[in-house]
Amino acid sequence: MKKIIAFLKMSNRYKHLIGGLMVGLLGFTPWTAFYAAFIAASCLELKDTLRGSPWDWIDWGLTVAGGSISVLFWMIV
Repeated sequence: MKKIIAFLKMSNRYKHLIGGLMVGLLGFTPWTAFYAAFIAASCLELKDTLRGSPWDWIDWGLTVAGGSISVLFWMIV
């Protein structure tokens, strides 16, 4: 458990997970939640790339994973 928490604290990865979840919750349906999280993740990584940082697939994946959690929420509700 400590390794997971340390991984999420590294490079503010937990913010990507929470951000994807919040964007997905504003989607109001499962498909739009996933699509919105996908687009938000891509835009965040494009911003980082344009500022000189390399594309980070882990951050992108965590943002989409947060959106996937919201998809599960919308499928249950």
